[in-house]
Amino acid sequence: MRAIRTVVENIAGTDVTVLIRGESGVGKDFVARAIHAASVHRQGPFIKVNCAAIPPGLLESELFGHEKGAFTGAHRRKPGQFEYAQGGTIYLDEIAELPPALQAKLLHVLQDFRFARVGGHGLIEVDVQPIVVAKLLDRRARLIQREPE
Repeated sequence: MRAIRTVVENIAGTDVTVLIRGESGVGKDFVARAIHAASVHRQGPFIKVNCAAIPPGLLESELFGHEKGAFTGAHRRKPGQFEYAQGGTIYLDEIAELPPALQAKLLHVLQDFRFARVGGHGLIEVDVQPIVVAKLLDRRARLIQREPE
């Protein structure tokens, strides 16, 4: 526990993107909240996005927002979770569940802290502490998943 506390304290003073990996139930959420609470972004919001719980077709709009008329049903401009996290922390849980094309777009956002809403042209800059989380599957679970049906 002391080793984790030391890592949290070391990370808290930086503006780096944090990757937390671990099996279910090991306290990844707790560590992410501890990083937020100790960071320079602690006064801002802590926005958690469970990437596995959002249908793939809605993920881009959920993360980056959309402009009015960007797609059927987009009757008004909607900010995304990155905008809601402005000045705070965005916690992206189950990041490995994102489709590859969206992973590539997210990588650019995590590098540049700029993005365009779906259907938008102007770039939006954000000041957020990104924390991304991926489950760590044991070797046996990975082998089971790869077995043909």
